[in-house]
Amino acid sequence: MASAQPPNILWISLEDTSPRFGCYGDDVATTPNIDSIAADGRVYTDACATAGVCAPSRASVITGCHQTAIGTHHMRTKHMNEDTPELPTPYSSVPPHYVTAFPEFLRAAGYYCTNNSKTDYQFDNLGESQHDFDAPVSIWDENHEDAHWRNRPDDDQPFFAVFNPIRTHESGMWEDGFVGVNGDPETDPATVDVPPYLPDTDGVRKAIARQYDNIARSDEEVGRLLGELREDGLADDTIVFIWSDHGEGLPRAKRSLYDSGINVPLVVRWPGKIEGGERSQRLVSLLDLGPTVLSLAGVDIPTWMQGQPFLGPDANDPREYLLAARDRIDESYDMVRAIRTDRYKYIRNYDQTNPPLVWVPFRARGEAMQDLLRLHAEGELDGPAAELLSGGRPVEELYDLVADPHETNNLADDSAHSETLAELRAAMDDRLDALGDRGQLDETQLVDQMWPGGEQPVTATPTFVPNAPENRMIEATPTGGEFTAPTTVTLHCDTQGASIVYATGETADARWKLYTTPIELDEGETTIRTKAIRYGYEESDVRAASFTVN
Repeated sequence: MASAQPPNILWISLEDTSPRFGCYGDDVATTPNIDSIAADGRVYTDACATAGVCAPSRASVITGCHQTAIGTHHMRTKHMNEDTPELPTPYSSVPPHYVTAFPEFLRAAGYYCTNNSKTDYQFDNLGESQHDFDAPVSIWDENHEDAHWRNRPDDDQPFFAVFNPIRTHESGMWEDGFVGVNGDPETDPATVDVPPYLPDTDGVRKAIARQYDNIARSDEEVGRLLGELREDGLADDTIVFIWSDHGEGLPRAKRSLYDSGINVPLVVRWPGKIEGGERSQRLVSLLDLGPTVLSLAGVDIPTWMQGQPFLGPDANDPREYLLAARDRIDESYDMVRAIRTDRYKYIRNYDQTNPPLVWVPFRARGEAMQDLLRLHAEGELDGPAAELLSGGRPVEELYDLVADPHETNNLADDSAHSETLAELRAAMDDRLDALGDRGQLDETQLVDQMWPGGEQPVTATPTFVPNAPENRMIEATPTGGEFTAPTTVTLHCDTQGASIVYATGETADARWKLYTTPIELDEGETTIRTKAIRYGYEESDVRAASFTVN
């Protein structure tokens, strides 16, 4: 890979996927394409999300900040349900003014950035539905179902391309789900392993088997993308990342802070830099992904980012701890914090009256949860499964992840582990204090801070400032003017933290460019259209101006 040319970077982010790949030692999995990346790259065994559910996790990934530090921690801010009319939703989170999605820094550095196509960043623009994902226009060059590196205007332009296969979403594990295989699975349910915290039922086995089917289909999508890289002659010049936003959609997995909910696959191929067939037990948080990409692209990492690069010449020392959080899940409030080392997990439950599985109607649509509810009602549950719907849970939990990978033996009251418990308590307190955990604030109060009086703030419309001395300014007006060459135009927005985009030409479908430096005007007449967006605010109006340069 030529050092003078920044590397291309491809992300393939799966939904709701635990490490059920062949390269992780799973004999049931059919993942030849993902395994080929591992054979040429590196498998990370201890990568974890900052949340066990998509929107808070994805907000963390795109900003490089813990969701609890920037007010994007509830699942989800755009929640809409007529059964819970008193929730302070929907709203769009307003992160601190300095927080910027990392692809904007890549765009400013000359990268062509595409997303295909899920966002779910918590500060997306509000739509008709909580599933309308319309990210701020400043983040991506393209953000739609046809977004692709092949659409960049210059084949020599480096790209950062993201693809989000959705087959493995939780609903794909249902018999009549929204995505994936559904119906009877192709994978034999008798061949799957049922975790000890779930009952061994046909519904649970079929759900897991469907997940294997959907992972296999996702692997085919991975193969298609890898083939397109080869067709374009880009395979040796592109760093490939495969990861998932959180764990799979089983009860006590997705939404939880056990490893079944936050431990995710992470496989990286970097031709010429990673030998291949490597395995790393380094602790990696998903909020490290963005800073790592910036580092690999040669872009400075902002000091406010809480993630750190884990790969490349500027990689930080390995983490000692990983932090994760759980707050409102759809209709139900909860507050749980977890801290993980390479050996132990400490969990703090702020409301011990909640059962481990709080009320989430969406989850109850799956056969695994239905079997769990039925057996609970019949009094037929025993062991760890019986505790999932019990009244209450311990204030603290401590698990030895090596001896007890399913986290069913709570060591918090075991005097032999008192020093470990004290260490992790203190480490969690220090990190939560440093973050300024906004989960301490009632959500209604949080929303009132972000949207005073319940009204979404509006981004100020940018203004045009021609940069021409008086001797070159023939006529200047708020909507343009006439000048002699050379002339540039500065765009300005009065909203602190807003990003500005612009397009040249009068057509409404012109691609929005990220504004970073004054715009050079060519001779003749140029029409510039501009608008601005502060994350969580309503997008500004579009302003247009025409400039004539003689």
